[in-house]
Amino acid sequence: MPQQPTYGPHNPHPLSQMRTELIWEGKYDEYGNRREVDIAGCAMPMQKIESIDEPRRAAAATGQLELFEQQNPRVDDFRNRLIWGDNKLVMASLLQEFKGKIDLIYIDPPFDVGEDFTMDVPIGEDKDTLEKDQSTLEMVAYRDMWGMNTDSYLHMMYERLTLIRDLLSEKGILYVHCDWHMNYFLRALLNEIFHVDNFLNECIWYYYNKMHDVRKPIFPRSHDTILSYAKQKGGHTFNLQLEKRDKPVTQLVRKKVDGRMVNARDQDGNVLYQQRDERTVDDIWRIPMIQPADKSQNTGYATQKNELILERIIQASSNEGDLVADFFCGSGTTGAVAERLGRRWIMCDLGRFAIHTSRKRLIELQRKLHSEGKPYRAFDVYNLGRYERQWWQKDRLQGADEEHRRVILEFFKAEILTNPPSPLLHGRKAGAFCHVDGIDSIFTREEAKQVAQAVASAGGRECYCLAWEFEMDLHLTVNALVQELGVKLKLVQIPREIMEKNRKAPPPFLEVAVLAAEPVYRSSPLSPSGRGAGGEGLRTVDIKLTQFIPSLAEVPTKELEAIKERAIKSGFDFIDFWAVDFNWQPGKPFTHDWQDYRTRKDRSLKTISDAGYTYPEPGKYTACVKVVDTFGCDTSITVEIDV
Repeated sequence: MPQQPTYGPHNPHPLSQMRTELIWEGKYDEYGNRREVDIAGCAMPMQKIESIDEPRRAAAATGQLELFEQQNPRVDDFRNRLIWGDNKLVMASLLQEFKGKIDLIYIDPPFDVGEDFTMDVPIGEDKDTLEKDQSTLEMVAYRDMWGMNTDSYLHMMYERLTLIRDLLSEKGILYVHCDWHMNYFLRALLNEIFHVDNFLNECIWYYYNKMHDVRKPIFPRSHDTILSYAKQKGGHTFNLQLEKRDKPVTQLVRKKVDGRMVNARDQDGNVLYQQRDERTVDDIWRIPMIQPADKSQNTGYATQKNELILERIIQASSNEGDLVADFFCGSGTTGAVAERLGRRWIMCDLGRFAIHTSRKRLIELQRKLHSEGKPYRAFDVYNLGRYERQWWQKDRLQGADEEHRRVILEFFKAEILTNPPSPLLHGRKAGAFCHVDGIDSIFTREEAKQVAQAVASAGGRECYCLAWEFEMDLHLTVNALVQELGVKLKLVQIPREIMEKNRKAPPPFLEVAVLAAEPVYRSSPLSPSGRGAGGEGLRTVDIKLTQFIPSLAEVPTKELEAIKERAIKSGFDFIDFWAVDFNWQPGKPFTHDWQDYRTRKDRSLKTISDAGYTYPEPGKYTACVKVVDTFGCDTSITVEIDV
């Protein structure tokens, strides 16, 4: 039996020489080498899908663009960005353009990996609500991403914090919002990535107005922690902040004499005092939580933070014109405050409901700033689209189409066909066939006809058509195929949540909503350029919604039957937001020429636009109508215009 080595002063044990280090599973590879973040493999082109400059578009649609440009308070140096996608991929994709250029980053990552988040979302014009569960909020996406354990959480945050460090400018600062669940781990992780010498503050947000459960045998928890680190200590931006005192205080007046601070006195030798109603902000922030009754800023988003927190951070650690980012943006508070304070911004989130909530909030802010004559910037909505899917297929599925179909069908809980009657039919579910479209494809009218013919030839009557993207206005084709072939195609969106690492539970598969609209023509005064083709003045155009039946896949089962009946009778109650691009071009971003939406304060919604849009010349045009339902799911159709 080999003799065990003797450890001592001349033969120190390896553990005795190790430095303090936070280690988690995944930090080192099988050979003991430090895993680096795969930046090159994650970088991909981003696709601009929407362009939003609401005040300018409203002026253009009504022929008042020249007056708008003369009085334009818009700032044209930068178009802000709202990006839907995995923030690791988004940040890696931003590095080429923004490496070392972001001046302030605030993140509020989920930090309770076991908590369920629910919220009530209003529907219709009354006070009715539906419960929105965790899967709908997509908080489950983050929970699944780190596998509900500390090791995967730390590795997920390590990759993202490393990318954040690379994006920060030399004067940049990072603020990380956390609480008792993970703050001790995050502090150690940040010390390693940013270096302990660049630590700035551990600020305590004391939310004194929180309601407590006094039945718990602990002191009630009433604070979060906000950690801040500089990219380069000493060169970072910091503006001293003052706050009002609850009551003015009387203080001695002090001055420096011969290098010492002494009491100031008048000519008669009396000690001088002064009344102070302000004090320097320290690292204890006494800021209330948002209450449900606060309609001034409450979006109803479960984890929304008070704007006062972001005001303090942005004013202290950036200057006007600086670039601010938030890669877990939630309800968009960072962007909204940055916009108000004259900063440029980039925001990103994994959840479609977060992107929808942020988009609506920022459009409302554009309108408000414009009406007050204050400057604002336009913003664009981006996603990673098919590039993100290609990365997922290459990284997780070994590039195989068959593996892609298998994963989709397994999440859809469908049987995989080993000997299909047609190459277009890939599975079965509840007696219906399943077709899974390609990872780079858009499911088209022609493809729908081919699938329906294959189903009819196989003796089937129904088929689920699962696709990442659908050609617009497919419902007309689907209805025609029922009459022609007796085959009902069910159009089902493949949820991007299936791409999440460690995802095991199936996410909701949404059947595409039914949407119909038509043009409304109105007479208008003669245009400056002359008359229409028939000698008459050019007509103005609006859009009327004629039908909307939402997809109900995200409605809790216990409420499904009652909601189905309401959805068929009053589908418009489920519309939260709709917009029109009056001159839509295939392959171009959707331009918001007009929009209307419900707020928690005002539940009314127009079903006919009031843009009075005037086209430059007579002819045929295509308008695109986008509707977002109360669950954050969007549906688009095109409407042919003839003026």
